[in-house]
Amino acid sequence: MSIRVLVADDHPIVRDGLRFCIERWGGDIEITGEARDGMEVLQLAKKLPIDVFIIDVAMPLLNGLETMRLLLREQPTAKVIILSFHTTRGVVEDALRAGARGYLTKETASQHIVEAIRQVAAGRSYLSPDVARFMVDLAFKGSRGRKNQRSGTLTARERRVLQLIAEGKTSKEIASLLSLTTNTVHAHRKNLMAKLDVHKQTELVRMALREALIKP
Repeated sequence: MSIRVLVADDHPIVRDGLRFCIERWGGDIEITGEARDGMEVLQLAKKLPIDVFIIDVAMPLLNGLETMRLLLREQPTAKVIILSFHTTRGVVEDALRAGARGYLTKETASQHIVEAIRQVAAGRSYLSPDVARFMVDLAFKGSRGRKNQRSGTLTARERRVLQLIAEGKTSKEIASLLSLTTNTVHAHRKNLMAKLDVHKQTELVRMALREALIKP
């Protein structure tokens, strides 16, 4: 029986590249769905039989980590591989702590995607070699590699608001997307600036970039 996979990335060229690699080298793997953003992942997860989800970290509207958290809330046994350009310790640790079974960087994904899918589908974990080396190196470096503790205090809703602010959405647009009042969005914005100790929207954007909530 084939391993059924969903690929989620907002760039068609990335999805096409992964599809090519999987179809060429993964005879036991079938791509049953593709998604452009996190909301589409959650919708397809309710409709399609999927064994492994491959989810990009930085997607519009709902980033990959928040998508995975919501997915696992609905389907606790779902198996997720996170795909990202980022190898910062905070992002990798957040992904694994949130329930990811695998983590691949886009630079080397074509070489490891098939093996990662097979390992994760079998109930094991998989880190691409570059990520594994990176995490081992940081383990030896100790506290110098630790993630910013301030960003770790944000709630899931605050991280979602931070992403949308960084994407350039207005308070009214954010309120509509999250089914909030504009006053509530203003309160979240104020709390974000206080927790992150920043005073300008440009600084919020930098924080979102560092936390891989948006693409550079």
